[in-house]
Order: sequence, then structure tokens, then C-alpha cells
Amino acid sequence: MPKGYWVSVYRTISDPEKLAAYNELARLAVDPAGGRTLVRGGRVTAHDAGIAERTVVVEFDSFEQAVAARESVAYQQALAALSDGVERDFRIVEGTD
Repeated sequence: MPKGYWVSVYRTISDPEKLAAYNELARLAVDPAGGRTLVRGGRVTAHDAGIAERTVVVEFDSFEQAVAARESVAYQQALAALSDGVERDFRIVEGTD
């Protein structure tokens, strides 16, 4: 079964405190759903139309688990805390396994 991945690329971070609150709350959705953070911040080299800002990749055992974690009550609370603190591109993608 192919794995599922959350991929977030942050265009701007306007409120680091909201991002910090989101990070704490998001963990309460990701961990119980079996998510594993593979990339969080760190160095980025962007090419073409890429953005060299914060990038996050979280792996789940299946695409369905990734979607369910995003739809969970716990993650909705994390999103409420984040509100307008960032502008980001967030997507859920299916792996090739």
C-alpha cells in the first residue's frame, strides 16, 4: 500500500508565535495517526519557481491515514491556532510504494 505524505511549503511566516502553537497542537494529530516527520525546516535550495522557505514533510503508512489525520478534530484545532500566522502551500500526496 502506498504511503501518504503531508508536504507543506511556507511562503511567509508572519506570526512565529502562532506557528509555535500550531506545531504543538499538530503533533497531537500527527503522532496518534502514525505520522513521522521527515523534514522540518532546515536548509533549502529552491529551483525554478520554488520558494526557499520552511518546508515540512510528514510520512504516514497510507494515503488514507494522511487524509484522516488532516480531517481530525485535533488537527482542526491546530489550524485554528495557526489561523493567519503563515501563508503556505499544503498538500497530501500518495507515495509510489
